[in-house]
Amino acid sequence: MLPIFLKEINAFFSSLIGYIVIGTFLVLIGLLLWVFPEFSILDGNYASLETLFAVSPMVFMFLIPAVTMRSFAEEKQSGTIELLVTRPISDWQIVAGKFLACFVLVSIALLPTVLYYISVYKLGAPVGNIDSGGTLGSYIGLLFLAAAFVAIGVFASALTNNQIVAFVLATFLCFFVYLAFDFLSRLPIFFGKTDDIVQSLGIEYHYNSISRGALDTRDLIYFLSVIAFFLASTVLVLGKRRW
Repeated sequence: MLPIFLKEINAFFSSLIGYIVIGTFLVLIGLLLWVFPEFSILDGNYASLETLFAVSPMVFMFLIPAVTMRSFAEEKQSGTIELLVTRPISDWQIVAGKFLACFVLVSIALLPTVLYYISVYKLGAPVGNIDSGGTLGSYIGLLFLAAAFVAIGVFASALTNNQIVAFVLATFLCFFVYLAFDFLSRLPIFFGKTDDIVQSLGIEYHYNSISRGALDTRDLIYFLSVIAFFLASTVLVLGKRRW
């Protein structure tokens, strides 16, 4: 797994991909937090990073598929997938290596946003007037969300040898798993009856729960289950080439 991980990380940072991903994310979030009046912290009445955690899932919904679309699609397109699957490593190790590399890249993109927390902490009146516990919970939720989106993106990339198709498919799946269940819960057939159960099937429900600052084991189990499901599905897709 380690050689695959190092190979992917090197591929990200030896080209413009890694820098574009990190730069795009930071510029978009920075504009929303500090420049655009509708979202700007400076125009608000209290010190909070709520905008960061509300907008990041939507940015990730497009940014993470752009990171993961090359994971397997590029290997298939260039013909190196055959060399990869015949190496003395298991399919699980291949998938895990690519998953971790993409997740680490997204985590690195998140790291500089700690400066936003420090800025808001200093801007508070009095200094430090910010819900640090809730902020920490939101960061944990964002990391779990990123991991789930990465697992979905890697799965989508394994289904095709076209990177654009992988991007579109991953974006659709991320949107569906994140938001679709909330929309479905409002249908007359579910509303007022089992709408809570339907909502709990979506990522947004559990992400919002963690973002309140309380780590519920049910939310953690949900995210781990989603990640495991899509990674296992990716392994099955790879295994089909050997059947």
